[in-house]
Amino acid sequence: QKFAENGMAKPDPTVYSAVFLANGQVYFGHILRSNSEELVLKDVYYLQAAAGSTLPDLSSTPEARFTLVKLGQEIHGPQDELFINRDQVLFYENLRDDSKVVQSIKKQ
Repeated sequence: QKFAENGMAKPDPTVYSAVFLANGQVYFGHILRSNSEELVLKDVYYLQAAAGSTLPDLSSTPEARFTLVKLGQEIHGPQDELFINRDQVLFYENLRDDSKVVQSIKKQ
């Protein structure tokens, strides 16, 4: 694994990653760069509770309770790049090509 100058693992912008934030939100995308101040995510998606779902509903599958949303469809019209304060990032992990999230992204 390659490391940046600050000792953190260098992100791989060719694979999708899941970025977990302190507020419980998870974003999926390509990490362009990460340093001690910020993490920059491109081609961003996030999970949104499906209309009419009540959580926790363990009788249904997670796929039925959530919808994968592409960043940029919101009313305020953001660009498809997210700048996240590094203090808010708990951790990130690279996703396999066969993960359900990556497969859903590729179908869109």
